Amino acid sequence: MNDLIILNKPYGVICQFSAHEKHPCLKDFVEKPGFYPAGRLDTDSEGLLLLTNNGRLQAQIADPKFKQVKTYWAQVEGSPDEAKLDLLRRGVDLGDFVTRPAEVRVLEEGEADVLWPRVPPIRVRKSVPDFWVEIKISEGKNRQVRRMTAKAGFPCLRLVRVAIGRLNLFDLNLELGQWQFAPHRP
Repeated sequence: MNDLIILNKPYGVICQFSAHEKHPCLKDFVEKPGFYPAGRLDTDSEGLLLLTNNGRLQAQIADPKFKQVKTYWAQVEGSPDEAKLDLLRRGVDLGDFVTRPAEVRVLEEGEADVLWPRVPPIRVRKSVPDFWVEIKISEGKNRQVRRMTAKAGFPCLRLVRVAIGRLNLFDLNLELGQWQFAPHRP
């Protein structure tokens, strides 16, 4: 079952194999011919990225009709506010589409300490509080989580995908920038 790779994608890496003038690319981390991303992560997002050489599997992972749950940890500006968090839970009108309802929970104090330090670090404003929230969605349109949190009044400072289906970054013990073949399907 060596048709699925899990990469812990660092911040600033573009989700393409061809060289880019400003950013490192996937080829700088994974040198396996014939593998391509099954879904994407924005250059300024981090965490679990799946790559496959199996077209059918790529469609099952990336296509929203298969409802593959993706779990994100977002560090956002503001203080937890249930009314704003409920907006995320109900679905958010982003103008070009309305998101499906999301599962949302505020992370406990220190829970996000398992994450690696981001390089470069996020901008911290002493006068503006921030917190971490876990968001589970079964779609994944362009910059969706960032747009959702912004619409709810929580600008996103850092975004890390921690799981896709049953594949969880923390169960795999993958260091930043490392990859391995997936032990099972998402």
